[in-house]
Amino acid sequence: MAQTYDVIVVGSGPGGYPAAIRASQLGLKVAIVEKELLGGICLNWGCIPTKALLKSAQVFEYIKHAKDYGINVGEYAADFGGVIKRSRGVADGMSKGVAFLMKKNKIDVIMGAGKVKGVKTVEVTDKDGKKTDYTAGKGVIIATGARARELPNIKIDGQKVIEYRKAMSLEKQPKSLLVVGSGAIGMEFAYVYATMGTKVTVVEFLPNLVPVEDEDISKEIAKQYKKLGVDTYVNSSVEKVDTSGSGCVVSVKTPTGDKTFEVDVVLSAAGIVSNIENIGLEETGIKTDKGKIAVNEWYETNVPGFYAIGDCTPGPALAHVATAEGIICAEKIAGHKTEALDYGNIPGCTYCQPEIASVGFTEKKAKEAGYDIKVGKFPFKASGKATAAGATDGFVKVIFDAKYGEFLGAHMIGMNVTEMIAEVVVARKLETTAHEIMRSVHPHPTMSEALKGATEAAYGEAIDL
Repeated sequence: MAQTYDVIVVGSGPGGYPAAIRASQLGLKVAIVEKELLGGICLNWGCIPTKALLKSAQVFEYIKHAKDYGINVGEYAADFGGVIKRSRGVADGMSKGVAFLMKKNKIDVIMGAGKVKGVKTVEVTDKDGKKTDYTAGKGVIIATGARARELPNIKIDGQKVIEYRKAMSLEKQPKSLLVVGSGAIGMEFAYVYATMGTKVTVVEFLPNLVPVEDEDISKEIAKQYKKLGVDTYVNSSVEKVDTSGSGCVVSVKTPTGDKTFEVDVVLSAAGIVSNIENIGLEETGIKTDKGKIAVNEWYETNVPGFYAIGDCTPGPALAHVATAEGIICAEKIAGHKTEALDYGNIPGCTYCQPEIASVGFTEKKAKEAGYDIKVGKFPFKASGKATAAGATDGFVKVIFDAKYGEFLGAHMIGMNVTEMIAEVVVARKLETTAHEIMRSVHPHPTMSEALKGATEAAYGEAIDL
């Protein structure tokens, strides 16, 4: 007879494990199924270890420019192996932290590959091939995440053509690297490798780098990467990668003609694809749409008792979105009154240097939506804190509805802006207006003053511009 729980979560990533914890907090008996490592891709091969790599790159950058701060440094060099080792250590520690949380919240961890079947049932195949059925009295939450997308003409071999997992565990630093795609993953790895001395080229199919961002942000990051020594090509496509030689010969179609690049390694960072194969969706009758599991606002699938959250569903493929969805889903299963997630107020962050953070409408999207807008910009070169920190690159840009002062969006590029964006998220959640931002005292000197300064600029009241 199958072992029974109230809730079974398939996948322990940033959506799955918070869903399990919240369900347990609400008094439900919970099990979580994981086929690899607790914490999923984000914690083990994504969000966390990449930030460790980025920090090492930033420290190396500080050392290179130590003289700018009045400090003389002798000989120094990047220990690529040491940087990778530190990153893996950080990830391992965080994974152990999730294991502790599972134990603390009395959640059973079932190691193996999960497959949904029948009525609220999950079949788990362990490492020895043994299959065991588990049933959920209230619901099964599918949180199987996603993996790197493999383009038809760029076959990933794990040696010369790699994806993000291999990019953070290479045994040897490449002398040259071509990155396909300028989303968060591509731009972050471009920064890490370029800072440590690899010659980096970025190829983007769309008209702008970081194409989901406001166009002013795209222009600024292009300028900053040029200073870093990264060559960038937009409106361009990788047509072919020849790996028959010692490295890679990459054929790229650009607006100014075809180009050929000879590089050691190609990093394919052209998006992700959901992990929905071989998990029992077809047999169970769970509907999918465009490679994602179809769900309603409470993450219910078309089959009663089965739910889905995170990167395997149509929402933004972001760790913090998966976490929010998992908590809402758990509360819904437990019968609590909960609030649907506002996908119009989701912050996006890219952790290169300078950092990029945004939420809400871009200027272009606001105009397309029919708003009469007020736009304000505050450059960090006018910030006392940024000047003292030697981090004057970038700006804060804000967009308001001219009629009511509604905070439509904010777009930031600069040091620590991924920390600053939360103020805008909360402000928009509370329906804060421009005038309330201007009348909220911001501490001096801080980078966060730039948000207030940009808002003042939008209304012609700037003090420091």
